[in-house]
Amino acid sequence: MSDTKTILSGIQPSGKLHIGNYFGAIRQHIAMQEQGEAFYFIANFHSLTSLNDGEQLRQNTIDVTLDYLALGLDPNKATFFAQSDVPQVTELAWILGTLTPVSLMEKGVSYKDKIAAGLSPNIGLFTYPILQAADILIYHSDIVPVGEDQKQNIEITRDLAGKFNHTYDGEYLKLPEEHIVKSVAVVPGIDGRKMSKSYKNTINIFAEGKALKKRVMSIETDSTPLEDPKDPENDNVFALIKLFADKDMQDEIAAKYKAGGYGYGHAKKELLGMIEEYFGEARERRHELSKDLDYVHDVLREGSKKARVRAESVMEPIREVTGIVRHF
Repeated sequence: MSDTKTILSGIQPSGKLHIGNYFGAIRQHIAMQEQGEAFYFIANFHSLTSLNDGEQLRQNTIDVTLDYLALGLDPNKATFFAQSDVPQVTELAWILGTLTPVSLMEKGVSYKDKIAAGLSPNIGLFTYPILQAADILIYHSDIVPVGEDQKQNIEITRDLAGKFNHTYDGEYLKLPEEHIVKSVAVVPGIDGRKMSKSYKNTINIFAEGKALKKRVMSIETDSTPLEDPKDPENDNVFALIKLFADKDMQDEIAAKYKAGGYGYGHAKKELLGMIEEYFGEARERRHELSKDLDYVHDVLREGSKKARVRAESVMEPIREVTGIVRHF
């Protein structure tokens, strides 16, 4: 038996991807495609919990694919596809739902956080962890790279896999392990809160020109006068600079903060230059890829074929043991 681990993660196409998405998830996804058999999917069913514009969702799905390809995803190394192209996912989600106690969903921290942030309390949002569990379990995933805020949902996934295996007395579903990158702190948005599309405080990965400059220059700072010393560790701009700058550059900029005579405007200009340089090559690749959308659709098509083969191999014994008969 192969020792190769299956790595699984997804990303919602609910809006433009931002640098919080990149440092919190995408960068790890790209690196991990070298470390195992990677399945990465665009969670378009999940996005319906907050996005009800069909044309926008279709466009976002293509945009996310372009972003990942431009940032280094290799479709020869990772299986990249749309969640909705694998019908076995929703099939398994229903079966898992029949074994899920309502009380387990009521404990969902993510659900409570999203309601507090203003999202409509729909059933899809409430049962989100069940569909997420199906996303993970349908490929016999070993490792699931997630943010700290998703740790509970991986625990729920393990609970549901264990409940299914116990109910039907067999090892039908594999219990996955979360992979949380501790070194990546919460990426702050332009208002200091966690960068999130929900808060409308993002800096998009592929923003450029005046649009990018406007977002960077609108990062909130305190009112310390230009000539006074400043504390870099309590500044939103410096928190973002640390994502892009190496240790020597961080120390150099921190010294300027502490010396005085260095304003937040200076720091924002340095950050702007770092963002433009860091994503410069990827931005060019994205421009080129956007001219060949047939290739982009082919990536999703081929990825979904591979994903369905794996998903079907997991579903066949589950249908058998649950008594779900197919007459076609």
